[in-house]
Amino acid sequence: MKAVQYRTPGSAPEVVTVPDPEPGPGQVLLKVAAAGVCHSDIAVMSMPAEQLGFPLPLTLGHEGAGSVAALGAGVEGIAEGEMVAVYGPWGCGRCRPCTQGQENYCLRAEELGIYPPGLGAPGAMAEYMIVDDARHLVPLRGLDPVQNVSLTDAGLTPYHAIMLSLPKLVPGSTTVVIGAGGLGHVAIQLLRAMTATRIIALDLSEERLELARTVGAHETVISDAKAADRVKELTSGAGAQVILDFVGAPPTTATAAAAAGIDADITVVGLGGGTVAVGFGSLPYQTTVTSPYWGSRTELVDVLELAHHGELDVHVETFGIDEAPLAYERLHAGKINGRAVIVPTR
Repeated sequence: MKAVQYRTPGSAPEVVTVPDPEPGPGQVLLKVAAAGVCHSDIAVMSMPAEQLGFPLPLTLGHEGAGSVAALGAGVEGIAEGEMVAVYGPWGCGRCRPCTQGQENYCLRAEELGIYPPGLGAPGAMAEYMIVDDARHLVPLRGLDPVQNVSLTDAGLTPYHAIMLSLPKLVPGSTTVVIGAGGLGHVAIQLLRAMTATRIIALDLSEERLELARTVGAHETVISDAKAADRVKELTSGAGAQVILDFVGAPPTTATAAAAAGIDADITVVGLGGGTVAVGFGSLPYQTTVTSPYWGSRTELVDVLELAHHGELDVHVETFGIDEAPLAYERLHAGKINGRAVIVPTR
């Protein structure tokens, strides 16, 4: 089968031919219908070899959806042919967070060598993939896999971040969304569906700011050195109650800190290497800084339920599997408006 792999440190992803996988006991073979392309992949491919923590080559793709092609011995509760989405942050299934569905915070994953698909384990950017356990599959129930595959990360991650601050997202509050790309434009829709907060979207691209307005942002601001001042103007000097930074680079984390009001939540989601200094006097009183990771299995079910009710519309640009390297080039250059999705059968 064809697969998109990161093969050597510092190299571009390649389309290669590898053996078709077969499911072992407890595993599920998925015929991939769609795989999302994410900035996290670029972050991984930018790491020096000693930081990777897993062997290469690696089949990319941590957002996956497809149909069940075969079941390993002992698998129950799922049928061949069923269309499903893959829950990505796999855990041991036995520690306390895992038993609560929070496998994104598994206590033993590193110890046991458990990696997410596409971020250590073979991922979804192939014609077929192995899913380690049926509990990591969520039925799509008629949702289009290409349109909705990115909800497994680009929907789940912002949903988890929003849930952390939900009590503050009341009428009269302001939320700043930094980065209106793959995750950010879904975050805006989630905020509109779940809360009454006022949304200010920041981005460097006027095209992405237009997308932000289309999906529900109340205000849009160019994400430059004056962005925090503009947020303060729009909030009559008070600053925002919640700042969701989906870029996480030093300039955006600086903007997040400067745009925060008293008792604000700053949530750094992006992997851009930025930090926020915490200490008395460095931020407004009682400001909380959080760096969450992905989301729980229960939260993925919630996100897909919102999609069923028509609350989420992921803007996608599709590519065939042979075009995957081009998709990464366009993503790295900031030329994807929304989410890039690889369709192996295209």
